[in-house]
Amino acid sequence: MIRHTRNVLMLVLGIAVAVSLIAVLLCETDTLPVGVLSGRGGSDEFVLTMLMELLTLCAIPLALRLFRFKAIAARLTSAAELLRWGMVRMLMLCLPMVANTFLYYIYMNVAFGYMAIILLLSLYFVLPTMTRCEVEINDGTSTADDTQADAETEKQ
Repeated sequence: MIRHTRNVLMLVLGIAVAVSLIAVLLCETDTLPVGVLSGRGGSDEFVLTMLMELLTLCAIPLALRLFRFKAIAARLTSAAELLRWGMVRMLMLCLPMVANTFLYYIYMNVAFGYMAIILLLSLYFVLPTMTRCEVEINDGTSTADDTQADAETEKQ
């Protein structure tokens, strides 16, 4: 079941990165129009830039620390719960990354490009490897009694 969870999370990650790379490829080869809304001087670009900056600045630390919150760590007792919360964490980073990629090519504003790159780099820190999935489930099930018993075992 853990392998299935890992595969689903890796699939979501792969799809998000692939969509972003395809958008880059299509826009850089002039298959899709680039800069359609650039230079209009409207407030929509400013509002979207501020919104995506706030979303990116909040999503990255929240996604990186999500499994450290006691309420969520206590729920991580099975692969199904790991899939649910792992999907939340993955989408917190992947959706803004894809949106920033498309917004960069729509507005040709480098802020969107930089945010997409930063989100792509932060995905490395939540990469759903088999070891990470096992550790995150085990961390959620360990209690204070288990920790104390482990400490006593190490003393002997």
